[in-house]
Amino acid sequence: MSEEDLERYEAEIELALVQEYRTVLPLFQYVVETERRFYLANGVDMTVRDGCTPTCVELELHDAWVWDMYRPARFVPHVRVLTFRDVNVERLPERDA
Repeated sequence: MSEEDLERYEAEIELALVQEYRTVLPLFQYVVETERRFYLANGVDMTVRDGCTPTCVELELHDAWVWDMYRPARFVPHVRVLTFRDVNVERLPERDA
């Protein structure tokens, strides 16, 4: 496989991932962004552990979708994330049914 073929393959996978994201977005209540991943979730529990240096943030995500183009199953029932970096948690606006 040439470098050009690989780039084209990755571009196709990323486009499919963007389309999947747009399709599943209405199913979720939260957007969660860490330094390593991007998630959609219906439940987010965050615990800040400031007894250590640097401060650690622990996230428990329930009913989640993971932005990862190489992951075969992006829907997961439970995700636990530990990070020492910034975390963004945004509640999506409620949609009319």
